[in-house]
Amino acid sequence: MGTANIKSGIVATLVGRGLELGVPIAPWFQGMRVGPRDFAEPQNAPYLTYREACRVIQRALATLPGEGHGLLLGGRQSLGEFGLLGLAMMASPTFGEALRTAVRFAPITGAMLELAVVDDPDGIAVTLRMRTREPEIEAYLCEEFLASCHNLCRAMLGDGFRGHRVDLGYPPPAHAARYAEVLGAEVRFGQPDTRVVIAREWLDRPMPAANPIALRELLAVCRTQMPSEQPPAGIVAAIQERLALQVAETPRLTDLAAELHLTERTLRRQLRAAGTNFRALHDGVRERVACELLVAGGLSIAEVAAAVGFGEVRDFRRAFKRWTGRLPREMRKQCGGCALVRR
Repeated sequence: MGTANIKSGIVATLVGRGLELGVPIAPWFQGMRVGPRDFAEPQNAPYLTYREACRVIQRALATLPGEGHGLLLGGRQSLGEFGLLGLAMMASPTFGEALRTAVRFAPITGAMLELAVVDDPDGIAVTLRMRTREPEIEAYLCEEFLASCHNLCRAMLGDGFRGHRVDLGYPPPAHAARYAEVLGAEVRFGQPDTRVVIAREWLDRPMPAANPIALRELLAVCRTQMPSEQPPAGIVAAIQERLALQVAETPRLTDLAAELHLTERTLRRQLRAAGTNFRALHDGVRERVACELLVAGGLSIAEVAAAVGFGEVRDFRRAFKRWTGRLPREMRKQCGGCALVRR
């Protein structure tokens, strides 16, 4: 749990809530390597360790006025918040397959709960469990996760989607009545475990945007972004792993050095001794992922550009030409890219 591999969107939303309510948020980060300014741009927020994320959330909940912040903030999330995983779910053949994909790759979204798909007498269930026992934040994490996932399912299947039942392994909070309203399902507190049950009739429902070609390539990128609890030996491999987790973002060497418990100067020196530098490693990871996506042909060039961190297609074209000596469209054509790709 010491590797900084939690995508800290969940912390960023709490920072936003604190600012919204006029609550001082600097104390949330006291004694930590990150601070409020690191979350000024949520899309570029730093990665945190599991323990760091738990600490910030615990401090935030102790100072935020009111109740039900998880239901509120989770309910504000849209399909776009799920990034590549949301796209992979949309491209799945059925809702059941989309559900299994979501559970398998949940860590790339920053989910702090461990998920599993299990059978249930009323259908199929997704169980939720914290890695460690944290009673102070368990209800918040479950609220935020369940509310955001309910929004996601409605975005994919329409407003008629309803979960069958939600079981929660903790006592009812003061705002318990709001759960059923937000989650659109029967809610039971004080159960043996926490799970959301979905009726079997939904599992074979075709996904409106099913696309097997795009799905294959999106899953390939999802696999590269899955965090590892055991960083590989060697400084170059360690940096490459972390860059792969953030391929669609613009990571800072300072943050990567902190994750490896090094100063930025020491990290630069070690990379130089290994015959490389940060920019070369960053470009190498982006080049590899871009080539895989272009050759497979499931995504447009604009979508490939976005997947590897470029906001403008023309910037991606220039970078790709510098990396490979070819333009993206030339690479796709020479490698037999799929003719069905969206132009």
